[in-house]
Amino acid sequence: MRQIDYFFATMSPYCYLAGTRLEEIAARHGAKVVYKPIAILALLPRTGGQVLADRHESRKAYRLQELRRQSAKLGMPLNLKPAHFPANAAPSCYAIIAAAATGGDVGPLVHAFCRAVWAEDRDISDDAVVRDILAANGFDPKLADSGLLAGAETYAANLEEAVARGVFGVPTYMVGDEMFWGQDRLEDLDLYLAGKI
Repeated sequence: MRQIDYFFATMSPYCYLAGTRLEEIAARHGAKVVYKPIAILALLPRTGGQVLADRHESRKAYRLQELRRQSAKLGMPLNLKPAHFPANAAPSCYAIIAAAATGGDVGPLVHAFCRAVWAEDRDISDDAVVRDILAANGFDPKLADSGLLAGAETYAANLEEAVARGVFGVPTYMVGDEMFWGQDRLEDLDLYLAGKI
């Protein structure tokens, strides 16, 4: 079975806009998705990028246009100025790591955290919100309170792995050394897994 390593950040609008297309592609090709949440604010400066706050105003303006167009194109509601952005994404990522350790399907959970930020104006750094999202996606809400050390260690290890493998932004999908960056490259991932490119 082929494996797709998915490097993502729960605070990323582009990870939100990816929706469930990755899981649909993986199912079509019999591939397994391994979810690897990373701290995007730590990744960017280490790989030549800039955090949003430090970008030139023209780049910020273009980002908003692109998000508006992509959300319309995909038919996905998106608040361009979410109430809780930026926020500390670590609690949501630790919860995803803890949920993955149970062997459950964390795909819907990942999407729920991204949707909470970009479509529902929820604060994914709030413990009550994290517990609610865990429960709504079939996981024990107590996972938000357990495995914090393991979650922190895995979160840090995911970042180091991302840097070592050449990841410089999210979402990034990797099949071995083959990298696809951006939700707008999911079609290319699909073609690659089909052996067409």
